[in-house]
Amino acid sequence: MTKLDHVILTRFNLPSGGNESAIRAREGWLKKRVVLFECYCLPSVLQQTSTNFHWIIYFDPQSPAWLMKRISVWQQAGVFRPIFRVAVSKKALMADMHDVVGQAGDILITTNLDNDDGLAVDFIERLQAEAVTDERTALYLASGLIMQGNQTYLHTDKSNAFCSVREPWEGAVGCWAAYHNQLERIMPTRVVAGDPAWLQVIHGTNVSNRVHGRLVSPERYRALFPRIIDEAKEPEFSDRLLDLLVLKPRRLMREAARGTTKKLVYLLFGLQGLDRAKYAWTRFQGRVLRR
Repeated sequence: MTKLDHVILTRFNLPSGGNESAIRAREGWLKKRVVLFECYCLPSVLQQTSTNFHWIIYFDPQSPAWLMKRISVWQQAGVFRPIFRVAVSKKALMADMHDVVGQAGDILITTNLDNDDGLAVDFIERLQAEAVTDERTALYLASGLIMQGNQTYLHTDKSNAFCSVREPWEGAVGCWAAYHNQLERIMPTRVVAGDPAWLQVIHGTNVSNRVHGRLVSPERYRALFPRIIDEAKEPEFSDRLLDLLVLKPRRLMREAARGTTKKLVYLLFGLQGLDRAKYAWTRFQGRVLRR
């Protein structure tokens, strides 16, 4: 019988450069992330219908004392292993996973989870139930929810940030081998339809997330996200009509223009040039917000 090991990977506050550094340098970023982690990410993992997984969360070893105390409190739930590193190389990642899992099985699944996002209660169960070959494969549960304030949007993203990689342990590369929307360049991918499997929350400290999808009632999805979408409200008919006729088309036009610009910058200047452009834009937005 094939033995399956599943590891969720989260970068909490690893030191980072490029576009993200401008966001992380803003005052209060870390404290806001702690609140979001406690409201959405941590409870969603604790509520999983399957407990057949491990969770590694990477923290900056220079984290402030108050965060170290919070980490100690979170550890009492016994659901994740905190690891403190300045950076995570492929070698270090593999060593950490072997240490956390213990006696490795045949197949490894790794899943990326950002510290401000959440999972549906059956995310792990659905992912592990996918019948795939032992060939290295990127897996995406395509449907999810996006919440902004008390409004809920249903969105399909075939290369979303909740990416997973299923592969043999021997020679494993993990889900951090490439950006979540670039994994298809280095391995086969499988996109899985179904009920919403993940939740993204739009807030003031997002690096790149924005509202996508269509405005929906949250009622039918509350059982998938117990307690973590309690603040979501039933949209008025006028809200739905406004979103359908005005706001959604505007979002689609904006994303089309943004996608075209990103492709052009990437073709001209490569991945590093694209990151520099994102960094410059983020710093500009920060200066505007501080005025």
